[in-house]
Amino acid sequence: MEKCGFAYDIDPGGKYLLALFTFGEKTGVHEVPISERKCLPLLPGVASGAIFARDGKSLLYAVAFRGEVAIYRQPWKDGRVIGTPQVALKLPFAFPLTYGTTYDFSRDLSTIVYARPGGHADLYLMSQK
Repeated sequence: MEKCGFAYDIDPGGKYLLALFTFGEKTGVHEVPISERKCLPLLPGVASGAIFARDGKSLLYAVAFRGEVAIYRQPWKDGRVIGTPQVALKLPFAFPLTYGTTYDFSRDLSTIVYARPGGHADLYLMSQK
């Protein structure tokens, strides 16, 4: 599949790819149904990558605000987003979500990794209530 951004994740059933455009007219997360090979907008305007949650029933993506980063959970089923996104986790610090920044989070949000540029590293242990 050409001209559909950067492939970012695949659903647990292996039927859909998530692709990302980080800038420009098509900024957002797109979906590629593998059987159809079409590039379909899924989360317009979301410039950070989305991944499938561990249960395969929702997508997770990060959004940076002033002083914090929130990870949203967007319900998903059979190639379509359903319902409205909910904040799944708020981090008490901010970091850029731009290309070249190294961050990642696990599908169950139990682990979040962020590598600050410049060689200095901070380690945070986050626990959910």
